[in-house]
Amino acid sequence: MSLHSFTSLAAQRRIEGSRVHLPVSEDWLQGRTCYGGLVATLAALAMRDVAGRAWPAGVGLRSLHTCFVGPVQPGEVQVDVQLLRQGRHVCHVQAQVRQGDAVAASLLGVYADDRDSVLVPRRPTRPAAAEADALPVPPARPQGAPAFLQHFDMRWAEGAPPFSGAGGWTSRIHMRLQPDEARSVPSELQAVLLADLPPTPVTAQLRQPAPNSSVSWALELRPVADGPADGWWRSDNESVMVEHGYVNHASRLWAPDGSLAAFGTQVVAVFA
Repeated sequence: MSLHSFTSLAAQRRIEGSRVHLPVSEDWLQGRTCYGGLVATLAALAMRDVAGRAWPAGVGLRSLHTCFVGPVQPGEVQVDVQLLRQGRHVCHVQAQVRQGDAVAASLLGVYADDRDSVLVPRRPTRPAAAEADALPVPPARPQGAPAFLQHFDMRWAEGAPPFSGAGGWTSRIHMRLQPDEARSVPSELQAVLLADLPPTPVTAQLRQPAPNSSVSWALELRPVADGPADGWWRSDNESVMVEHGYVNHASRLWAPDGSLAAFGTQVVAVFA
């Protein structure tokens, strides 16, 4: 199976008015659907293509709410974009990802630039954890792992991988796009692409693979500077509530420079 980087997929997009056509390749599959982080990132790219043409350079993605409605198969997807409102500082943009006649995902993005404020800044500090380069290098791709994982490098600083039979409700995971892929992906899109990557920690309690899927995802972001291509991001995760086959998952995403890039919550269905 040949690899298609995010950049190569983005380079093939075609813009027709408020609709953006984009390809999805087999190497981005996660079970019977495409990796949800890729779907959301392609939609964020389309939002900028359609609604952000006249935005000033400082406008950044501050919030992205995603409902994963149906599976995305390899092939072409269409993203229909609508600018709901453009205010002085804040823009609301809606996108629907379609494949054929079916809606696969519905998203609402909030873009904003900086504004003057008298508030005292508060910047969270990244908790200490073992550094990525001090951790064992995992197998390139474990047998049976989803295809999309070959685009990423992940190392567990705390917690355990899915289906390992370990206990616990939390994890800290270092992760990055493969350096050759990361060089041309802006930090805004890398943040979305990586934020959906960590599995919810409770899946480590399972002793054999079981399907699990994000149902909805709320991601709040702050702009971060583009870092080195091989820079490690880190996600701190918690399975906050687990009941009746659903998990309420919370995470914080730290940029390579240690600043907080995003925090998010998800509803995850676990079929076990």
